[in-house]
Amino acid sequence: MEICRLPSKPAVPGRTAGRYSIKRPAFSPYIKCRVDDEPKTKNPNSKDRMFILGMGFVGKFLAADLKKHGWQVTGTCTSTSRKKKLEEIGFNAHIFDANEPLHEVFDIMKFHSHLLISVPPVLGVGDPVLQHKELLKEILTDGNLQWLGYLSSTSVYGNCGGAWVDEEYQPSPTTELAKARLAAEEEWLQLACDVRVTAQIFRLGGIYGPGRSAVDTILRQEPLSKGQKMRFSRHYTSRIHVADICQALKASIQRPSPGKIYNVVDDDPAPREQVFKFAKNLVEKKWPGHLNSNNSAEDADSLILQGISRGEKRVSNKRIKTELDVTLLYPTYESGLQSIIKCMQNPFYES
Repeated sequence: MEICRLPSKPAVPGRTAGRYSIKRPAFSPYIKCRVDDEPKTKNPNSKDRMFILGMGFVGKFLAADLKKHGWQVTGTCTSTSRKKKLEEIGFNAHIFDANEPLHEVFDIMKFHSHLLISVPPVLGVGDPVLQHKELLKEILTDGNLQWLGYLSSTSVYGNCGGAWVDEEYQPSPTTELAKARLAAEEEWLQLACDVRVTAQIFRLGGIYGPGRSAVDTILRQEPLSKGQKMRFSRHYTSRIHVADICQALKASIQRPSPGKIYNVVDDDPAPREQVFKFAKNLVEKKWPGHLNSNNSAEDADSLILQGISRGEKRVSNKRIKTELDVTLLYPTYESGLQSIIKCMQNPFYES
């Protein structure tokens, strides 16, 4: 019998004692998983078949990556227009309404070897898919599923006073959505254990990549939303390039570990203000004279001066490096943003 600890105990990040500390309150809940007892007979035709529940930004990037390596990929979306777009780029897509899920979508899911859940919680509801967990158990118990991944968020750690935190740090979410994330983590781990499937949790930092980055925000030259301005007040923001998320997911598929939790972040939890200033400099250097004088980073100065602080923490990524052997493609926001702008066509070009 495998004991899936939530979470398990990795070594602390390799940094000097004067730069950080990781609090280690007692935290030892666990889930008993019978993933090795009487293994299910798998359908050989189900090998290398990924089902992505919620094919959004990360899901589409992962799907394209897997498809290049011969995987069959199926995903869900929430509208006919999104379904059409996914099909146009070569993916099998199904419309999925978590409030009224079609039984046939769950039936299709059971014949896949891998399942990635990328559906966010809903206020007042929690994880919308888990409203149907008894139906999921019934279907997946006799399916071909071998690996399950749930995309969570580093927001579950809450405000840690700027401390470095690893996967052993006791979560203390402060928002309702973060609390729902943590509850969903535990429920997915339990469901996977019930159906004897290896499950992993991936706590992601702020996700960015081509088409979704500080550079793209600068180029839109639109006023920042209130939520974006609020995030400027943080001293530390952990982020991760979508390509490195895919690296971590694929590495976990190669090295499954029941009940394991992974922080998926880069090496540099830098302030958002700093990132946007760097992005603006990149844009001005590549396409000088096109930006408005007032936008983006400057737009948040008033809130920064108010000293608002939310969710302060620096998140360690040591586990994905030591246990999954991940070498980040973009270990810092500088390398990630430089890669993004390098591949961009001139957005100011006029024919």
